[in-house]
Amino acid sequence: MQLPVQITFRDLPRSDAVEAAIMERAERLDHFFEHIMSCRITVGMIQKHKHQGKLYNIRIDLTIPGSEIVVNRDKAEDIYVAIRDAFDATKRKLEEHARRIRGDVKVHEVESHGQIARLFPEEGYGFIARADGTELYFHLYNCAHPEFDQLKVGDPVVFLEEMGAEGPQANRVSKGKHQTP
Repeated sequence: MQLPVQITFRDLPRSDAVEAAIMERAERLDHFFEHIMSCRITVGMIQKHKHQGKLYNIRIDLTIPGSEIVVNRDKAEDIYVAIRDAFDATKRKLEEHARRIRGDVKVHEVESHGQIARLFPEEGYGFIARADGTELYFHLYNCAHPEFDQLKVGDPVVFLEEMGAEGPQANRVSKGKHQTP
């Protein structure tokens, strides 16, 4: 990290062990984004409740070129769990920021096209025929729109192909436009 990490303790005494755990995780942040300009971490204790033990709060403020990332994690009973969760959330935000800067685009799964080949309404499943003639199993819980009981044999559908316990199957089945093979 380019600048030193600033750690502030609020409503609890300073601890070398907690500070060491924070420093260890803070040093790893450079692996996810190299241009961190400052890192301020506040460790605090939330008001004590009769039925709950001590609750900790970790707040991480990072300054990066053109932006600031703030993560605030509340209500963890274990201070090391609070530290872990706060830094995990910070890591995700840094990775997301780095992807935006690089212009990376999130890749979505490609939907496949087919039509309802067979339905077994009493059992709650059916089969979709793909253009190549193969059939994929789907369950009523895999129907996104419309619901299973509104599908008819011959309806064109779009779906995501996934590997199930018995082999490939269709997921997120929804009515689609008719595709000519």
